[in-house]
Amino acid sequence: MAEMAMFPLGSVLFPGMPTALHLFEERYLIMLSRLIEQEPPEFAIVLIERGTEAGGGETRFRTATVAQITQLQSSTDGTIDLIAEGTRRIEVDEWLPDDPHPRARVHDLPELEWDESLRPLREEAERVVRRELARASEFGNIVWSPDVMVSDDPVEAVWQLAGVAPLGQLDQFTLLRSTSMEQLLTSLIRLTTEAAEMRTAFEDDDLGRELDELTGDDED
Repeated sequence: MAEMAMFPLGSVLFPGMPTALHLFEERYLIMLSRLIEQEPPEFAIVLIERGTEAGGGETRFRTATVAQITQLQSSTDGTIDLIAEGTRRIEVDEWLPDDPHPRARVHDLPELEWDESLRPLREEAERVVRRELARASEFGNIVWSPDVMVSDDPVEAVWQLAGVAPLGQLDQFTLLRSTSMEQLLTSLIRLTTEAAEMRTAFEDDDLGRELDELTGDDED
């Protein structure tokens, strides 16, 4: 088992995806000062199960993604902005006492293997994700463009599709825990479709209420 610095967040990081972080808490500035002495400088991002990002005391899930630091920029106020990229998945075996930042003993999870027989499923997943990104873009509330580029590497590309799909964090965490590439693809298609259906129902309810207000058809 290896020991790793952990960074609890309210978001999921996937292999092959970038993340931007603004470090201002002393515990994470100390963490960073230790990491930059290592090669490569890396830590793990883990989703918060209960609690908040700042202050500590949160409950964390156990599946996480190792993030390798690629860029650093310090500010005059003592805070630091960094960009890191997800590399591989890990599982927490034991949480260690904060020192002063979260730490854990971890082991690597198996890499998902690509099989060419999955290509039609992968194409369907990409079609579904890009379609829903396009629909979401009509409301101006998306981070990723429907035309976002993905890797030529098939495994990395599927993780990236999972990362850009307009899903909630718990759905993304479900994808992160996939044990096979087929499971990841089928879950990505199912969860993205279900999320789209929920958004459509919510939007229809909002539209109905607006029409009722305009026509004065509100029920007493």
